[in-house]
Amino acid sequence: MDLHAALQTPYDVKRGLADRARARRLLLNMSQAELAERTGVSLSSVRRFEATGDISLHALLDLAFILGELQAFTRLFPAEEQQSLFARKPSRPRQRSRKKTAGKGTL
Repeated sequence: MDLHAALQTPYDVKRGLADRARARRLLLNMSQAELAERTGVSLSSVRRFEATGDISLHALLDLAFILGELQAFTRLFPAEEQQSLFARKPSRPRQRSRKKTAGKGTL
């Protein structure tokens, strides 16, 4: 099922990751055992990941590295632009104040 990203649950995302990782592994003509050996991730972890999407972050990064997709993780959680405490704030035009008038009963 191909849901719009805004409608996906964490379960949908992990299943999608697992399906795409499996497809990439097959595209590279690699068996689960070969992927496990090349990454140092146990074969049972690779099998569980492809079946359920469950895997540790460390193992997922190892798999992504061998499958040529590690750089995709560097785009997660982009850093906010840092601002110096000493940087000058952009000036905004000075607003004119209202002319003070005498209140009722004053001359």
